Amino acid sequence: MPMRRHRFAVRTPPAPPGVRIGLLGGSFNPAHAGHRRLSEIARRRLGLHRVWWMVSPGNPLKPTAELAPLATRLAEARRIANARWIEVTAFEADLGSVYTFDTLTFLRARYPRAEFVWLMGADNLATMHRWRAWSRIAETLPMAVIDRPGWHLRALASPAARRFAGHRISEASARKVVAADPPVWTMLTGPLSTLSSTAIRAVRRQN
Repeated sequence: MPMRRHRFAVRTPPAPPGVRIGLLGGSFNPAHAGHRRLSEIARRRLGLHRVWWMVSPGNPLKPTAELAPLATRLAEARRIANARWIEVTAFEADLGSVYTFDTLTFLRARYPRAEFVWLMGADNLATMHRWRAWSRIAETLPMAVIDRPGWHLRALASPAARRFAGHRISEASARKVVAADPPVWTMLTGPLSTLSSTAIRAVRRQN
């Protein structure tokens, strides 16, 4: 999908030079405490100043039948985030693209002196090879993968993990990943959350 609007019309949070920002994308349908925990692990272990929750207008790999309106998902994400260091934003709707590669390319061009790192759960690494331009995503920004229950081995056996196995930084040296030249990635472990947006929606349907 081409980006529809001129890049200067896209409203993004500020990203001053040298600020270390974690980017957590997704539909947040809905946001939950697991997103907050993932963000906190990344902030502490990577030495981040900010984490942006980028609430997507839609995921091309997921059905839209149960997708709540963007405004609803934004409001719930802000309630769950509840931290000054988390910025909840939906600028991808302005950008006019639902593809991660387009988003990261745009941010890299707009803020060439900010230090961005792409954050994702281990479940996303396991299926990353299905994303558009997935290998170019890894070559655009450093990545930090946060472990999730039941996904550790599948994530490490995935095509993306195998493709970039030689570029992995150990967890003990995880802080180095943000300033390193991509492709580079690390996997972080910590208190794991079993929460998922899919399970929460299922419970809400029953109620």
